[in-house]
Amino acid sequence: MPKAILGYIHGVDAMNRFIGRITMYLIFALIGVLLWSSVSKTFFNPSLWTLEMAQFVMVAYYVLGGPYSIQMGSNVRMDLFYGDWSPRTKAWMDGITVLFLMFYLGVLLYGAVGSTAYSLGYFGTEPFSYFWELLVTFVTQGPDAAGEMLGFLERSRSAWRPYIWPVKALLCLGVFLMLLQCLAEFFRDIARLRGVEV
Repeated sequence: MPKAILGYIHGVDAMNRFIGRITMYLIFALIGVLLWSSVSKTFFNPSLWTLEMAQFVMVAYYVLGGPYSIQMGSNVRMDLFYGDWSPRTKAWMDGITVLFLMFYLGVLLYGAVGSTAYSLGYFGTEPFSYFWELLVTFVTQGPDAAGEMLGFLERSRSAWRPYIWPVKALLCLGVFLMLLQCLAEFFRDIARLRGVEV
């Protein structure tokens, strides 16, 4: 296996392991928000922000924990025959299924990027070029010029009315990290087919 691919596998693994372990601590934030929600409903006026904040933390928990779950092999798998197969057959099956997962995640990422662009006030048909132009403007002309490129910023329809784009951007990041991890798993499956453990 070429050193560049090995470096990619180990780099993506280390990055997603770090992010995944930090993400595990988000469960404490979620517990805190839900606990406060229960206390405020019982003793005070209900807090407007708790339901949506719990949903936002759950999105972060699931999408940022997804790459770590893929890496650790703790994703859900229906095991009717898989456990009886040889390591080589398992590597074939894992390689094929990870390709399907990458296709699904690619479609999901495309939709998430478009939805995030909409949340930032972009109504065109090329969200990737919009984000590239936004990044170039931010780097070359500064945050004020990039801020002028933003349209309306989508808000939730609840009484609290938080901005939606941070959650959608987090979804994009999580799906992108899952794609990177899936590619690393695909390379790992190819190595297993060749009898090399990575």
